[in-house]
Amino acid sequence: MYTQLKNKSTSEQIELITRSLIALKSYNGTTGESEKALFIYKLISSFPYFKHYPERVWLQEVPNDPIGRKNVFAFVKGASSKTVVFHAHYDTVGTDDYGALQDMAHDPDFLQKFFMDYEGEEKVKEDALSGNWLFGRGSLDMQSGIAVHLANLLFHTGDKQPDGNLLFLFNGDEESEHAGMIAALSDLHRLKNEGLDYLAAINTDFISPIYDGDCKRYIYTGAAGKLLPSFYIYGREAHVGDVLTSIDPTVIASKINLEINQNLDYLEDIPGEFTLPPSCLYFKDDKHTYNVQTPLSASLYFNYFVYERTAREVLYDMKKVALKVVSEMEERSKRQFEQYRSYHGFPEREFSWEVEVLTLREYIFWLKERGIDPDPVMKKIFHDMEGEDRRTIAYTMVEALQHLDPDRTPRVILFFAPPFLPHNFVNEENEYGKKVREVLGTCLDDISNETGEEFVIKRFFPYLADGSFLSLHEEDEDIEVFKKNLPLIDHLYPVPIDMIRKLNIPSINIGVYGKDGHQWTERVYKPYTFSVLPEIIRRVTKDLLEI
Repeated sequence: MYTQLKNKSTSEQIELITRSLIALKSYNGTTGESEKALFIYKLISSFPYFKHYPERVWLQEVPNDPIGRKNVFAFVKGASSKTVVFHAHYDTVGTDDYGALQDMAHDPDFLQKFFMDYEGEEKVKEDALSGNWLFGRGSLDMQSGIAVHLANLLFHTGDKQPDGNLLFLFNGDEESEHAGMIAALSDLHRLKNEGLDYLAAINTDFISPIYDGDCKRYIYTGAAGKLLPSFYIYGREAHVGDVLTSIDPTVIASKINLEINQNLDYLEDIPGEFTLPPSCLYFKDDKHTYNVQTPLSASLYFNYFVYERTAREVLYDMKKVALKVVSEMEERSKRQFEQYRSYHGFPEREFSWEVEVLTLREYIFWLKERGIDPDPVMKKIFHDMEGEDRRTIAYTMVEALQHLDPDRTPRVILFFAPPFLPHNFVNEENEYGKKVREVLGTCLDDISNETGEEFVIKRFFPYLADGSFLSLHEEDEDIEVFKKNLPLIDHLYPVPIDMIRKLNIPSINIGVYGKDGHQWTERVYKPYTFSVLPEIIRRVTKDLLEI
């Protein structure tokens, strides 16, 4: 493809590469991810610089990956050890949302023509008619982001040696469990030990209007973290003819869901930042077939964004919710049973509706105090279920631990399930953080004056991004709480915490601009993304290398 790129302007190069990447399906969890990596590797290898230095572009295998994912690295040697990292993910979500147009989801020209006559949403039609937008799966998230980096890579491999090293990384699995970036940490760590001095990492993950009519371009100097607080609820079953004697885990789960799901009380109040509340991603009882017995157990987990909060704080709040819910349910059950008994004139019966609430760490300690070793049970389940969904494995482990209790005590076990993303930000309280913020602000002010674009710098990229794994702000005690409450973490989700802390690369998101990511109307705005954005990144890079 290099021959098609070499005589084109930067904006033309980016559009051509974006279209080529869109045309190649790379849905998360499919072999298309590996095929996309090979395409990117071959494209970079065709650049004259890498024909001269073939060892400076390489593929890194993601260990034990069932579909053979690979990371692509490209290194441009500079005049000093100072190094800026550029990264983007090549996987996309699927195309079920396109419905009858699923076969055309990778054809930007067809989609533009279709939306020019689209009556479903006027704004989509207006954008299609303008000719300024490129449609298609991955156009925004984030094939155009890869294309911007590749065009800048080609630019930086010209005649002039850059002031510092430039390291490009293209990885898969961002849309699921971040296996690509987690695997990349080992190469980043190796290169650091070989002398690279990392200044910052620039991601091009997409930005969008936050509200109708919003035309600002948001630049983020950090990334939100993510936890998956999970509840396993073990009740007491009963025949439906004796239902008021049961401890129904679905009632407890429902009330926990109502307390937490989309509750703005759990929104982190950070002035000037766009933060999001927790949301329920999974809710299920244990029944697989129809019968007239109430469920014995139920499970639910939440997507919980963290910006400044820690796993320890979140766990504390979740436990408070569970304690409140089971206390209220116990009183309600007692009251209802007594009303029902009195109504029918039945004799008094002794029942308890008490439900324990324990964190996984507390419950494991409880088991060990009674001479019960939970580790062999969890390891056997992991071995038997290896390759299955990690959250399912986690719940199966917790369920098995509950069954080790010979008294079958009703309880809520609170734990964390994978994935975990650390939150991070450029710390402006230290001298280097101030310099990074100053460099970014000065550069954006200059470009704003030249182009009329309005930029706003914020601390946290509000969604999930690979940049979360490049630095860590949690204290050791907070991380320890997380690790002790994720079942068999070293096997189930071995995040290299120590490696992340040692890398400590500030994460900056200077993203492509568009609308409707993860929707069938996904589209990227060409004038900004293809023309203004690559220049911003070049200037920020130059200024960072001069710090």
